[in-house]
Amino acid sequence: MDDIMELIGRIDELVQGSKNMPLSSNKIVDPEAIYALVDEIRERYPEELKQARWILKQRQEMVEEAEREANRVLEEAQDRARMLIAETEIVRQAESRAAEILEEARANEREVRLGAEDYADEMMANLEANLGRLLTAVQRGRDRLQGKPTQR
Repeated sequence: MDDIMELIGRIDELVQGSKNMPLSSNKIVDPEAIYALVDEIRERYPEELKQARWILKQRQEMVEEAEREANRVLEEAQDRARMLIAETEIVRQAESRAAEILEEARANEREVRLGAEDYADEMMANLEANLGRLLTAVQRGRDRLQGKPTQR
């Protein structure tokens, strides 16, 4: 994203360094130079989206892995309980431990899922903020190109 911000800075420098039209505050800007920088921004931008998609995929994989682990632990606890069914006290203890294991697995799954969601949300918020700044900079550049007064 720093590369994109650098390119936006170059657009800004290009516009600010351009000559004024005689008897006007409008600038004479080389559109090809602007288009070249905008094309370069377009080429570099999709990487941010790839990263966001990768994060979401990783989050989903982590949730699925936690669910598989929870199911494995549950099956293991159930198998153990079936083997010990002969004695009531042992069965009671096995059921209690199975419930603890299941609760721990569920708590771990929730923790992993929430952590992954928080991370994905943070990355998406950063992406949203960067996109907002990029959109503002591009709009400012377009406004300048169209001779509109800029607001800072």
